[in-house]
Amino acid sequence: MLPIDEAAHASRWRRRHPVDKAVLGLGLTVLAISLPPWPGAALVLVSALAVLLGPAGVPARRLWRAYRVPLGFCVTGAATLLIQVGGPGGFLALAPDGPVRAGELLLRTSAASLGVLLFAFTTPLSDLLPRLVRAGVPAPVVDVALVTYRMSFLLLDSVRLIRDAQAARLGHTTRAAAWRSLAGLGATAFVRAFDRATRLQAGLAGRGYDGTLRVLVPEARVSVPFAAASCALLAALAVLTFVLERPLT
Repeated sequence: MLPIDEAAHASRWRRRHPVDKAVLGLGLTVLAISLPPWPGAALVLVSALAVLLGPAGVPARRLWRAYRVPLGFCVTGAATLLIQVGGPGGFLALAPDGPVRAGELLLRTSAASLGVLLFAFTTPLSDLLPRLVRAGVPAPVVDVALVTYRMSFLLLDSVRLIRDAQAARLGHTTRAAAWRSLAGLGATAFVRAFDRATRLQAGLAGRGYDGTLRVLVPEARVSVPFAAASCALLAALAVLTFVLERPLT
């Protein structure tokens, strides 16, 4: 199981309905995208971080390990706005408004990423996917997503075991050996994936599979107070943004 899935299963909000957490997490993401970068996205970033480390109870180290990957993409995307190609300054020069535009983009994307992580760190996919059928998503689409989600962990575990076996046989001692091991890893993982899929299909057929995977979903109800508090927080952030709005210069 991936660290973010472990955190979601151990979250304080695990038993809450996904709609409750979607209102808060995805609402913060929408605000980060739609509000002015300063101070809107900055307020959203601080609020999302406070909720993650506070009421949601996400460990700071685990949050950083998950957040640093999207943050790297955010920084890389913002850095491209610092330069311009061509123009009076030469083939490659600093963009006139580059720092301001880069800062605005970095604020938006980093805040939006935290909003998504808030939902991901508190909502296991095994709780979310079965409920999508009630929301109108076709059952076969949900079944494929559910099987893919579960099979991915088996595949990752197989890859880890193969790599450990290759390392024990000195398969990574030289560059040539590492490339041969990588090729063998890909081939073996491909064959094992098809073998597991075949056995899964045979098992489902033997159990009378009729096109729908029926799984037990933890009982949960939408909390009106929690949703109302989330909407109040989102509204307060929007109002505070327009009250404090200043140009980022």
